[in-house]
Amino acid sequence: MPTSQTTSGVDPLSDLSYEEARDELVRVVTELEQGSATLEESIALWERGEALARHCEEWLIGAKARLDAARAGSAAAGAADSE
Repeated sequence: MPTSQTTSGVDPLSDLSYEEARDELVRVVTELEQGSATLEESIALWERGEALARHCEEWLIGAKARLDAARAGSAAAGAADSE
């Protein structure tokens, strides 16, 4: 599963589901787009956004691997049934 990263005052990423991380990433992007954050806040938001994006990508890679494994299992079972 995705790795854990702790940001001060923020839940470790490993505790976030894909949906939670995606929703937080949307909030981070929205806040950055507003342009009202200080430079330091913007840097922290950017770093959190990068970490969230990596976390989401890891979830998606894992989901794809599970789907590929399920398809391979179905194909192998189908081939065995036709023998």
